[in-house]
Amino acid sequence: MQTTGTINTTITEKIATINFYHPASNSFPSEQLQALTNAINELNSNKEVTLIILASEGEKAFCAGASFDELLQINDLENGTKFFSGFANVINAMRTSNKLMIGRVQGKTVGGGVGLAAACDYCFATENASIKLSELAIGIGPFVIEPAVTRKIGFPAMSEMTLEAETWKSAQWAKEKQLFTQVFSSIQEMDEAIEKFANRLSNYNPEALFEMKKVLWKNTEHWDVLLKERSGISGKLVLSDFTVNALNTFKSK
Repeated sequence: MQTTGTINTTITEKIATINFYHPASNSFPSEQLQALTNAINELNSNKEVTLIILASEGEKAFCAGASFDELLQINDLENGTKFFSGFANVINAMRTSNKLMIGRVQGKTVGGGVGLAAACDYCFATENASIKLSELAIGIGPFVIEPAVTRKIGFPAMSEMTLEAETWKSAQWAKEKQLFTQVFSSIQEMDEAIEKFANRLSNYNPEALFEMKKVLWKNTEHWDVLLKERSGISGKLVLSDFTVNALNTFKSK
């Protein structure tokens, strides 16, 4: 059985697809967060590619957020901050990429996975793509991803999700709040729609797409500093007895 995650990039004509996988419901250890950041940044220099599709393997889970195994191994503030900086780096890479990014959310999404979906410029999902911000339930909070989530769905909806930390929100709810742009009844229908949309979009003027990317992310230039500060908050909280006990309880279920 595979125990490590993978990040794979494939390019078809003008479209790059980054696929991530981890056997623990597509959760992210720090090494894989760095690999995803690198994969996004490396495409910036590829002038043939005009957009990126972010996807994960499997059918039931898009992304389970942070790796609980690695969270339990954190024993000081430096390593805690470093781990959560991994999510900060991915979101900033998506934000500053010179390619538009399309999300493909086929299944349930928790915590940092919601942040990844929010950082996409256009996001497709299936009806099975329920979402949850469970961080408060384990003693931390969605501090690193909050700016991306709030930017996409607004402060009231972000607050609702955060405070209802054990409640799944439906894909339809996420569409109403504009996290998801389109929701489909099956993965096949979603993939067909993504293919049509991506093929059409990739043939537009690349200079216009790049300028539109900058417009979509205006007023976020301070996120390089902000998300690092937020990483420090989460890095401190993950050391608490409350969080350690909560993580062990979740793992034992």
